[in-house]
Amino acid sequence: QVQLVESGGGLVQAGGSLRLSCAFSVRAFSMYTMAWFRQAPGKEREFVAAISWRNSATFYADSVKGRFTISRDNAKNTQYLQMNSLKPEDTADYYCAANYQGFLESDLRKYGYWGQGTQVTVSS
Repeated sequence: QVQLVESGGGLVQAGGSLRLSCAFSVRAFSMYTMAWFRQAPGKEREFVAAISWRNSATFYADSVKGRFTISRDNAKNTQYLQMNSLKPEDTADYYCAANYQGFLESDLRKYGYWGQGTQVTVSS
């Protein structure tokens, strides 16, 4: 069964760091564009970052550019989101998503596989 499992969420003070991981139980992980989205209470799910299957090119939302870094390890079927200089407005549930041979997309409708989410809370 294909599954994405996020981990690494938690409570951190403003200015701190967290690293999220997402393990994807699929044979051809290297053929998937991977992404992170987040959803704060009462808000719509929004794009955070994506990394291409083809050349590991990356794409970030303006709100996290320069603070967050997305990466992947194809040998481990895992992608990561390193989050630095966290702000209270980064508080949300963070979701891992995958799109087979997809472009770098911010549209969540392009992603066919989703994890269950991991909670990140940033205190002021």
